[in-house]
Amino acid sequence: MKMQRGELVGFQGCLGYDYNTETKSISVNEKEAEIVRYIFDRYLGGMGCGIIARELGELGYKTPRGYDKWCDTTVMGIIKNEKYKGDIRQGKTFTVDPISKRRLDNFGEEDQFYMSGHHEPIISVEDFEAAQQIRMKRAANRFKPNGTREKYSRKYAFSSMLECGFCGSGYSRRSWHAGSNYHKIIWQCITAIRMGKKECMHSKAIQETTLENAFLESYKLLCYNNSDVLMEMLERIEATLCSTDSSKEIARLDKQIDALEKKKEKLLDMHLEDVIDKETYEKKLSDVTGKLEKFNNEKFEFLNSAERTKKIKTRLNNFRKVISEHEILETFDRYVFESIVDKVIVGGYDEEGNPDPKMLTFIYKTGFTNEINSENHKPERKNGRAKEFMNLPSFANETREKLAKILPSFQLSDTCGDGGTFVSKEI
Repeated sequence: MKMQRGELVGFQGCLGYDYNTETKSISVNEKEAEIVRYIFDRYLGGMGCGIIARELGELGYKTPRGYDKWCDTTVMGIIKNEKYKGDIRQGKTFTVDPISKRRLDNFGEEDQFYMSGHHEPIISVEDFEAAQQIRMKRAANRFKPNGTREKYSRKYAFSSMLECGFCGSGYSRRSWHAGSNYHKIIWQCITAIRMGKKECMHSKAIQETTLENAFLESYKLLCYNNSDVLMEMLERIEATLCSTDSSKEIARLDKQIDALEKKKEKLLDMHLEDVIDKETYEKKLSDVTGKLEKFNNEKFEFLNSAERTKKIKTRLNNFRKVISEHEILETFDRYVFESIVDKVIVGGYDEEGNPDPKMLTFIYKTGFTNEINSENHKPERKNGRAKEFMNLPSFANETREKLAKILPSFQLSDTCGDGGTFVSKEI
């Protein structure tokens, strides 16, 4: 009965809130609430629980139990806790044996009680639900037809943004020749990595700097060659978003939910005062609870829709500003890339159906797409062996000139790009 009324039963404390034992209520602890907000901000920004835990330790924050070292499970527990959006769910666990005090997670064996707007929130409902969507997407053990697990991560700018144009799988970030002069960061098809090149024979590894340079060209083409078309598209999208405003529906559902909550309280009072018997009370309560669940689910869908609409409008406004001002990106900007690009398809087929691993297709969030040839944006190759060979004493300039005269099939060329000459054989 206490749980149904929203009274805290067996509350053990919670990071960000102080518990008043006399009033049985909780209030925001602003110092600890900063930690909670930091966790949600970083999680919504794409960071994983492990990275956030490490950052919290480096910043000197204490765990809920007062320890210096944070665990990813502790961070996840905070992200999953509905108390931070102002709600409360009681009955998450139940006692199996009152003598041994053994408790288990409640998966429906006992009643649970949920109350919305129970106390002051630390995190907005929109941010909390957005975090749950990210959590579910990361936790879902979904497999594609080729057997690779689909992951969701935003550790790097291109994480979860690259798609193979041949097999449809994602791309993984790898480090080649680490510790040497030839070290480089590349992205490679996951199918080719795990199952071998025979399963995705046309895909090629691509350097991270090539992707960055290709985006700069794609961005330039987007802003300068299609500004009129894009402006018209933005206006149509915004008009559609405005016509699907869900705020009225949310307000209507709030009224119905509030009325049902009051009806639940009234039913409980009537049962406690013996106005209605237990059978009648349980029957009516079941009916009210069913309706409440239905309306809460509808409200959840509308809130998600409203949040998506809000984010899209923000992106559109930023997009319009960038295009109208014709801002030029001299270097790769992760924020700009993530704000306007939906995904990048690496490789594909040309008009004649031939595989082209050098093709990069940038798909923007407004629906605009353009193709870039990655070959034109490769960084300069570090030809260390050629330079070492050229600088050997036995191949000084005079020696090489004599060699070229004696052997006409050899020629001198400035292939190293530094003014020196290199002996190369004609084909």
